[in-house]
Amino acid sequence: MITFTPLWKTMQEKGVTTYTLRVKHTMSHATVQRLQRNQPVSTITLNRLCEILDCPLSDIAEHVKD
Repeated sequence: MITFTPLWKTMQEKGVTTYTLRVKHTMSHATVQRLQRNQPVSTITLNRLCEILDCPLSDIAEHVKD
């Protein structure tokens, strides 16, 4: 399973909130909810997060065994 647990730590370290993602970076509320629920998101979204947070994908998502 892919989990976005690292995303929340990275966001906290960089001072980025879900509000910032939605308002400043025009990420939809639905996309933020999918991230919060560890549901699938597009590679475009993952790429945008890497650019916004200036970090590698490993700082956003990780694979854990079910």
